[in-house]
Amino acid sequence: MLKYRDFGAAGDGITDDMHAIVKTHEAANKQNLPVQADPNAVYFIGDHDITAVIQTPTDWNTAKFIMDDKNLKHPRQHIFHVMSKHAPIDISSLGAFKKDQLQFSQTLPYDCVAVAINDKKKQFIRHGLNPDNGTEQTDVFIIRKDGRVDETTPVLWDFDETTSFIAYPIDDEVLTITGGHFTTIANNHEAEYHYYERNIRISRSNVVIDNITHINTEEPPDHGAPYSGFVSIFNCANVSVLNSSFSAHKAYTTIGRAEKPVRMGSYDLVAGKAVNLLYKNCVQSNSITDSALWGLFGSNFTKNVTFDTVKFSRFDAHKGTVNPKIINSEIGYMGIQLIGSGDCLIENTKIYATRLVYLRDDYGSTWEGNITIKNCEFFPPEDSTHVTIINASYSGEHDFGYTCYMPETVTIDGLIIHDGIHNASYDGPVLFSRIHENYFNPDYIEAYPYVFTKKVSMNRITTTSGKIITMGGNPRFHVHNI
Repeated sequence: MLKYRDFGAAGDGITDDMHAIVKTHEAANKQNLPVQADPNAVYFIGDHDITAVIQTPTDWNTAKFIMDDKNLKHPRQHIFHVMSKHAPIDISSLGAFKKDQLQFSQTLPYDCVAVAINDKKKQFIRHGLNPDNGTEQTDVFIIRKDGRVDETTPVLWDFDETTSFIAYPIDDEVLTITGGHFTTIANNHEAEYHYYERNIRISRSNVVIDNITHINTEEPPDHGAPYSGFVSIFNCANVSVLNSSFSAHKAYTTIGRAEKPVRMGSYDLVAGKAVNLLYKNCVQSNSITDSALWGLFGSNFTKNVTFDTVKFSRFDAHKGTVNPKIINSEIGYMGIQLIGSGDCLIENTKIYATRLVYLRDDYGSTWEGNITIKNCEFFPPEDSTHVTIINASYSGEHDFGYTCYMPETVTIDGLIIHDGIHNASYDGPVLFSRIHENYFNPDYIEAYPYVFTKKVSMNRITTTSGKIITMGGNPRFHVHNI
């Protein structure tokens, strides 16, 4: 076992120990030895263009790490990077393939996480205050050594071609990283999209992060650059974050791409191009209902993300998630924000938001699949005039790069809506929002049609106001209600 002090770390909270930390992990990786921090040490980490690469078990136990982000020249330099010892495999010559394809002709030396890209096709063409020209067509799934696609991570799109197809090997052994109390002294950069990544980056499969704590301090009252996650998970599978505590960042306002003010997203947990992620027994140390703070979690291109017994201000999927599961949890004021497909399960969870599920309108309010809400409690703000279970907005006039769907089926089995104290004009909760005023015109024909819900099942719903839940009154809805 190697220790940071073996390579010169002072651990006094004043001396910059980053070089010693890097050297320790370099030696540990070469010798295949674990690393352990001294339990009473305080490791100060200043501005550097180096990263400590972790490839062996690491125990930070009760040691403290202080990261000073003021006046940085290298804000996008990771502090730690958990990496596989196996190099990625480039098979970009793979060619075309189809949605739900089960087998590729390519064989591999390892089971891998495949990240496929076709930069000739654009999807997730964002609409609203931060519009853009979209993202190249992207998918992530597990491909076995014999070329089989793991059925739990299905192929989502037809690819006419692949301009990039990288297979990231899945390590057989589970790598565990435990302990550590991390403090970020926040940056004082101008409020603009200049993301800081002084974090723990994970791009190795089969990793467990257990019992770590991260807090933010000295955040300026009115400005600061956003953060892209203290624990960020990319290009991998089977990562668990357990028994840990994180801190939401202050939300600052900047000018978006539509030349209008927008609030910037700043995260403590992010995931992208990753599958099979578990966040369990984790908490947000500051308030989940404080609107001055941004949502804790954000993601892009994920599959099979589970929140189990967490207390976070938000679950958010920007550019698609598949089969999310939120159970035994508490979700704060930003709620559950979805774009994607598959089966979404929300069970035994309390939601403190203006809408229980928000299908993000900047990406087409699309969910191609089913949503199940079971044994949950919904706490909308007391001054709400509208209480909505599933909120969507879709004009039919913008091309998002894909067909947009309302969930095919919505099942609610056990829901308490705490709406007893509300505005006098409050008429009661609705299942669906109005979607768009266009849909109240019987002659309106969409340029880009929206596929509506087919079946709704509602059972055991109670409201503290005594008002009855309704479908929402949109004349285009012709769902079968059972």
